[in-house]
Amino acid sequence: MRAPISIVMPVLNAQEGLRHSIPALSEGLEVGLIAELIMSDGGSSDYTEAVADAAGAVWVTGAPGRGGQIARGVAKARAPWILILHADTALQPGWAEAVGAALQDRKTAHFGHLQFDTPGPAAGFVAGWANWRARWLGLPYGDQGLLIHQSLLEEVGGIPDLPLMEDVALARALRGRLRPLGAVARTSAARYEREGWLRRGARNLSLLLRYLGGADPVRLAAAYRAPQGQD
Repeated sequence: MRAPISIVMPVLNAQEGLRHSIPALSEGLEVGLIAELIMSDGGSSDYTEAVADAAGAVWVTGAPGRGGQIARGVAKARAPWILILHADTALQPGWAEAVGAALQDRKTAHFGHLQFDTPGPAAGFVAGWANWRARWLGLPYGDQGLLIHQSLLEEVGGIPDLPLMEDVALARALRGRLRPLGAVARTSAARYEREGWLRRGARNLSLLLRYLGGADPVRLAAAYRAPQGQD
């Protein structure tokens, strides 16, 4: 039986994050879940493409902007299920079993236990808020992953072509259908450590509220990415 999942990963100068996220996928390869890894690049200037080539990934290029990048990756996908992952999110042991169970039940899901790759109360608090928001408000962010069947993705209009908040827009379109997986996704704390946990957390919450209030995602993306890079 053909492997059921195409992993789609938007990347932009992601070589460091890929050192952790790619090896974590081996668990899914070993049990026959992963048909292909598709990296959709937004103009990397580091060694991201070389890392992708070494991993045997399908390489897609185009303009930067996470929504558009993911959409281009999905357009190349051959498997019936899509697993959208950020390049700096490494799935933890046991994820393949949780995903396999979700496939059997045809669940649309996100990883229900987000962690950061650094210890401490600030990291625990922010991760706890993210997990609560995903479970009770139905608004997981992209670093919590998304497992979805291609037919359902088409039904809700595909990946929103937004430079930011494409994950929130898609989660709202899937309201009532998203379920948490009992597995851990560990993501990078680099932005929080660089900018400060309180400052970064407050900025993220402000961006979410502004988006929900109707703010232009293009302007929000500029504020999010300052000073540079894409998580």
